Amino acid sequence: MVKADGLAAGKGVSVCFTEDDAARFLREVMVERKFGDAGERVVIEEYLEGEEVSVLAFTDGREVIPLIASQDHKRAFDGDEGPNTGGMGAYAPVPAYGPAVADVVREEILDRVVRAMAERGIPYRGVLYAGLMLTAAGPRVLEFNVRFGDPEAQAILPLLETDLVEVLMAAVRGELRGARLDWRPESCVCVVLASGGYPGPYRTGMPIEGLDSASTMEGVEIFHAGTRRQGGAFLTDGGRVLGVTARGPDLARAVELAYRAVARISFPGMHYRTDIARRGLLGR
Repeated sequence: MVKADGLAAGKGVSVCFTEDDAARFLREVMVERKFGDAGERVVIEEYLEGEEVSVLAFTDGREVIPLIASQDHKRAFDGDEGPNTGGMGAYAPVPAYGPAVADVVREEILDRVVRAMAERGIPYRGVLYAGLMLTAAGPRVLEFNVRFGDPEAQAILPLLETDLVEVLMAAVRGELRGARLDWRPESCVCVVLASGGYPGPYRTGMPIEGLDSASTMEGVEIFHAGTRRQGGAFLTDGGRVLGVTARGPDLARAVELAYRAVARISFPGMHYRTDIARRGLLGR
């Protein structure tokens, strides 16, 4: 794995299966400056095989309360093909992430990170994001972040029954001890609609049709990521344009509803993955 060491909008990493692949990507990053100053330095990491999951948790600097796990889809095209993106869709919960794995992640990863930061005099309060790979040897950390994941949050938060503001305020005040999160016994799927060419160059200003029709569907929420309003219409204004999200009593029905909503929306050049949550459906 070769990764630009700076900010690259979630796209500065390449899975390199051969030395030629690694050399080619290094040339793009460090010589051709594909990601600008972000490629001044690179990180080379071990390739890990398994199920990738995102685990978010609330923390007040001492206590850690994990949310349900989600699974993002980073590659641009079906079958995990094509370049990495900021995320083409997500679903939650993840069948492969059972209670035993969750206990290991909390005790061996999340709790230890929060405790170590406090011991160093930099206690963290907020949302801790852990990107993990569930390998045959157990969960391994791919990345940490200090925010809600996108599009993971769009698939997780619609399932949260506990008042989000109350939990966030408890984290800020250092009062998470004894708090609990209640969840809908459902599944949620988010499908990202992207501009033509994304994650490469793309056009903006394309008129978006069908938003009103899709948003009236029961169980569907549409999150705007890269849009702008002009007059009475919405136009595209970014690479990832919309996050079409649907809840269902199980994963299969959430997937079906999300794609029915997607079918009502259109804009010139629109593209999206048609296999969001496929791993979850196969692993039920």
